[in-house]
Amino acid sequence: MVTLADVARHAGVSASTVSYVLSGKRSISEETRRRVERSVAELGYHPNAGARALAAKRSHIVALVVPLRADVYVPIMMQIAISVTVTARQHGYDVLLITNDEGPEGVRRVALSGLADGVILMDVGLADERIPVLRELRTQAALIGLPDDPSGLSCVDHDFAAAGASCADHLADLGHREVAFIGYGSGVYQRHAGYAERTLMGFRERAEERGLRFVHRPCEGTYESTAGTLARILADRPDTTGFVVQNEGAIGPLLSLLRISGRTVPEDASVIALCPELLAEQYAPALTAVTGPAQELGRVAVEQLLRRITAAGRDEVPDDELTLLRPVLTVRESTSQHRSRTPSSS
Repeated sequence: MVTLADVARHAGVSASTVSYVLSGKRSISEETRRRVERSVAELGYHPNAGARALAAKRSHIVALVVPLRADVYVPIMMQIAISVTVTARQHGYDVLLITNDEGPEGVRRVALSGLADGVILMDVGLADERIPVLRELRTQAALIGLPDDPSGLSCVDHDFAAAGASCADHLADLGHREVAFIGYGSGVYQRHAGYAERTLMGFRERAEERGLRFVHRPCEGTYESTAGTLARILADRPDTTGFVVQNEGAIGPLLSLLRISGRTVPEDASVIALCPELLAEQYAPALTAVTGPAQELGRVAVEQLLRRITAAGRDEVPDDELTLLRPVLTVRESTSQHRSRTPSSS
């Protein structure tokens, strides 16, 4: 069994230096830290979790609160969760998964148990009811999402307001003036999910600036609900030529229903989606889409949380960090310059 002393000999440093690198209790030069980490990896050293927790007063576990809802896009949530797990392991931490169906009491239970050194929250609402628990218990936390009041917390999120604005700009630049925003189901807006409300806010503000006439319609994402949503849009706004979709489930049905209605994409109707690259590329035509790196969210959240844990361990006040990842708009085949539809001859 490889010991800490073995790692110290292999790296050419003292045992205490190895301990400091693993615990983060003291500042170690980057060169020395990397040398120790290489030795740990090459020798396959695994510190005894119980002894390490007692010595450092840490469990070296972070809790990740993952969403358990029917209206979340599971592939993205899994990418984030995997990124959190991989990044945490790179820093010598394990991840404890809990589900957000437990709400504030689940966060309270984990915080009071001492099982985890800190918490990462996903699926953050603008007035998330779990946040007061974190503040009350002074639990170190990083949020993947941006609440209305981020004070005392570290947060990372996509810049959803910028994403919404870029959709409005793209359609306006192409000459579209009647546009529709097809969002998530009504439950997502009722719980004030930040990603939904901020995207809509950014789209609405930019659409008004650019003189777009627009309508927002929530949609559950099934074929039937999408059909009803599109029918209402076209009944109210028959001249709609631009569609923004922030609901992964509605994309396929919308493209099919537009074809059925006699509207060809992109000649008669331009469609832009807020969705992952792989999803955008699987449709015909390939979708113009606004995307952001899900893996980056997980990596940044872990690093933010570990900086807070380290600062608190030194009796320092952790810095509040806010990182917004800039969205990327990739133009593909589903959007084009606006052209007036020619009425069909009778």
